[in-house]
Amino acid sequence: MAVANQTLARPGLLRSTVGQKVIMAVSGALLVLFLLAHMIGNLKIFFGAQTFDSYAHWLREIGEPMLPYSAFLWIQRVGLLVAIVAHIWAATVLTIRAKKARPVKYAHRKPVQGSYAARTMRWGGVIIVLFVVYHILDLTTRTINPVADTSKAHAAVTADFAPDRWYVTAFYALAVLTLGFHLRHGIWSALQTLGVSNDRREKALKGVALAVAAVIVAGFLSVPFAVLTGLVK
Repeated sequence: MAVANQTLARPGLLRSTVGQKVIMAVSGALLVLFLLAHMIGNLKIFFGAQTFDSYAHWLREIGEPMLPYSAFLWIQRVGLLVAIVAHIWAATVLTIRAKKARPVKYAHRKPVQGSYAARTMRWGGVIIVLFVVYHILDLTTRTINPVADTSKAHAAVTADFAPDRWYVTAFYALAVLTLGFHLRHGIWSALQTLGVSNDRREKALKGVALAVAAVIVAGFLSVPFAVLTGLVK
């Protein structure tokens, strides 16, 4: 956290390249924490329809009576929107600065060394944003979900990933796998930006980044494939 603390302590550095990287790292960390919590909640579907629907209802009751019904969810959504906008904004600024730093394209350029994830972070980010929009229309607002009743969470999920809607599961799987590549490289980059990584810890932290990405991918994919194969009905 040394880099983050130094950046935040000096005025104007948030607009610098280092500052933008810190914004990306911190906003990304918040989004990873949300993904983990969301994944754990999704896994409740394996305990039956009543448990899953009760969990979905409980999310709307958090904070009552101090907060109105569903207020916590809206606070969470606003916070996520801020984190997503900050993440995209910082990524865009860094991309523009990188292009300006090299205004003349090379006539011949050697292939860039690095992982597939590192070379496709930008396009991966675009795919993920488009999927988030689709996911909200599908399972949040139910605009394009077969089950319009927002109180029936289990029915919406099982109808969405039913065998005759295999193309929805395929699209979901593609988006989640893209997210996995994005997370693996993003978590590793964030650890570097925040000053956590060094030569001695590099291998271990790369392993942590891979493990977190793998757990999130497996957790999110387990639900649609369980419905598709009839394990969850």
